[in-house]
Amino acid sequence: MSDNQRWIPLESNPEVMNKFLTSVGVSSKWRINDVYGLDSELLATLPSPALAVLLLFPLNDKFESYFQKQEEAKKSESVSPNVYFLKQTVGNACGTIALIHAVANNLDRIDVSTGHLKNFLDATKDLSPDERAVKLEADVGLSSAHEESAQGGQTEAPSRDEKVNLHFIALVEKDGGLYELDGRKPQPVPHGNTTRETFLEDAAKVCRELMAVDPEEVHFTLVALTAAE
Repeated sequence: MSDNQRWIPLESNPEVMNKFLTSVGVSSKWRINDVYGLDSELLATLPSPALAVLLLFPLNDKFESYFQKQEEAKKSESVSPNVYFLKQTVGNACGTIALIHAVANNLDRIDVSTGHLKNFLDATKDLSPDERAVKLEADVGLSSAHEESAQGGQTEAPSRDEKVNLHFIALVEKDGGLYELDGRKPQPVPHGNTTRETFLEDAAKVCRELMAVDPEEVHFTLVALTAAE
């Protein structure tokens, strides 16, 4: 990842994330909501349907080792060519990239009006993940929307030069498969089959597995892109 360009980190806060989504043209019919727990009863309190789950977790040696083993184990598994995947080359941009992944893989259900995000998705739909990253680096509209939203969190926004050890990934359903989308990785990570009806439970299982990598760690936050209440 290049250190030449860094954004202010985006807080894992539905208000901040929804401000960003609205500002870039995502329909207000879809909202980011907190996920308060991964058991079935708490998941059932979320508005339905849920289109994506975003997990914020700490980058430490345990996770880096886990991801290295995961990449080796899954490198031969197939990935649907219809999955929209964007590499991360901008520092601290993982929150916005996770939101882009959440929306871009659900365009059959989400209305995105003319604006910065629609322009970006239209311009990058046929590009490679690396080419999309280059486009994001140069996208003034999306970077400005990110910066404005990042400044509106509940806590004081860190400096753009501060290296934050927390990282966002997105989980989405595409063509019957469950995918983990992490711009730090070379490609989407497949997690088996899922359906639109079972997606939330299946995504929760993946989150539980990730959280079990470091069970003493408490810095996990979960949100979901769902229908508005």
